[in-house]
Amino acid sequence: MTSEKQTLLGGESSTVYNHRTSTKKRSWLMIILESLNILLVGTLIFYVYTKDSTLADSTNGGVNSPSTLDPSSKKNVIFMVTDGMGPSSISLARSFKQFRDGLDIDNILRVDQHFIGSSRTRSSSSLVTDSAAGATAFSCGLKTYNGAIGVYPDKTPCGTILEALKLQGYYTGLVVTTRITDATPAAFSAHADYRFQEDLIAEQQLGDSPLGRVVDLIIGGGRCHFYPNSQGNGEGSNGCRADNRNLIEEAKADGWSYVGTRSEFDQLDGGKNVTFPLLGLIADTDVPYDIDRNPKEYPSLAEQAKVALTALSRATEDSDKGFFLLIEGSRIDHAGHHNDPAAQVREVLAFDDAFNEVLKFIDETDTDTIVISTSDHETGGLATARQIAPDYPDYLWYPEVLLNSSHSGEFLANKVYDFKVNNVDGDKYSSLDEFLTREIFENDLGIKDYTHEDIQQIKNAGVNKEALLYTLNNLVSVRSQTGWSTHGHSAVDVNIYGYTNSHALGNELFQSSPYSGLFGNHENIEIGRFMEKITGVNLDEITKKIKGIKHHPQVSEEEIEITSKKHTHEMIVENLE
Repeated sequence: MTSEKQTLLGGESSTVYNHRTSTKKRSWLMIILESLNILLVGTLIFYVYTKDSTLADSTNGGVNSPSTLDPSSKKNVIFMVTDGMGPSSISLARSFKQFRDGLDIDNILRVDQHFIGSSRTRSSSSLVTDSAAGATAFSCGLKTYNGAIGVYPDKTPCGTILEALKLQGYYTGLVVTTRITDATPAAFSAHADYRFQEDLIAEQQLGDSPLGRVVDLIIGGGRCHFYPNSQGNGEGSNGCRADNRNLIEEAKADGWSYVGTRSEFDQLDGGKNVTFPLLGLIADTDVPYDIDRNPKEYPSLAEQAKVALTALSRATEDSDKGFFLLIEGSRIDHAGHHNDPAAQVREVLAFDDAFNEVLKFIDETDTDTIVISTSDHETGGLATARQIAPDYPDYLWYPEVLLNSSHSGEFLANKVYDFKVNNVDGDKYSSLDEFLTREIFENDLGIKDYTHEDIQQIKNAGVNKEALLYTLNNLVSVRSQTGWSTHGHSAVDVNIYGYTNSHALGNELFQSSPYSGLFGNHENIEIGRFMEKITGVNLDEITKKIKGIKHHPQVSEEEIEITSKKHTHEMIVENLE
């Protein structure tokens, strides 16, 4: 007789009865397990489906539009660029805002709420791209060499999404905080072998092209390249064109309306009083950093964006085509080049305000509208931590140091220079030491624990504005324990954000396959291809039409490298008056 122990152990001496019973139990168990498996798979499928729907709806303002995209249907495409902003920039700005405003740790930025993926940024010539190649990846949907503006690696001009949409009947606009002739806006509206050809870029932006004028609205800095250097520009400075052309007067003669001051900008009435085409050049070079910006002299990026959105929306109200608008938070990049954390966080937050204006517009419009936001690259190798001693580092970061800083290093370098050279504020302070301690450290930087070594560092920089800039910013970075690895760019992946009020556009946006949607990780050229896909344009056709455009530099091959390096350096320090 089989023992109880042997039966329970399932040995070979089990009785026939127990064997049959066990078989039946296993059969029922298998049926139950299979049923549970089917139920689980069904639940997962349902979850994925509803998750995708939720993702699409989370970017959807509620417009009842078809789920299948019609590329030819009326739509607005808003493309936003955070020049030089990497993931650490977002972390830095978010923590700064939470500290400044006394917010909970789960209070995040507006862009944070619409994060959908990341972008790989290499160019055709380097793992570390520059803004020109990065912007051309967006505008033409192709990889090119560093320095290239809207051209292939072989220097053949490539058709851009802005040009294609203009020819399709869209209104188009550019809104930036740097020079309008700088790399990002240039790559959408011009073609040049090298980014230093800003005089040529300005001409093309006003319509000197086989396509004619392709931009309807321009708001940004950069009057400099629209006036000859021998002539005042009417706003207090001379231009910097190499020729004698006054492009602003030429533009007015060609029918452009011109805005050059804050008061003239205000007369646009938030975009309700715009006459197209509009040329708005509100600064000689770049618009000042937001930390330095006088709102009585310069509008914010959010204000500029609101004017553009309102004006373009009103212009296309009765059209079967929408508009394309580029909005760039340009000077995040400059703060990275300068290693200026106090300026950096304010630039990111200023962009976030502009992004919020775009979100409000999308939620209020009846036209299918999509916004895509990303960076061309990261700048500065930023880290929200810094080892300041040779022993084991502290796990600390001090946002209050950035809050106490009331001006950028760029602003303060000019201020120190003016005291040293022009005796500005000399009647208030009896010595350089007194000026540095009371005015710069205590008043402007909010630093009370300055040392003799700190003062000596600034004195050692002499009247070299670039040295003053880096010295001042390093003092803030060290005290806040903000880290930097370079004054240039890095190859880190950058974030992609997206939002739409259209189910059809949302369905396209949240596809993750290469060269399909933008969910997940993608090459930067896929962003340009995505805009081409959802609008149904053919950039190859535009490339054929612009074949004869002037794009070569007026310098010898031997001078190109020297000129390029000089231009790159000048861009970084050009606002050091």
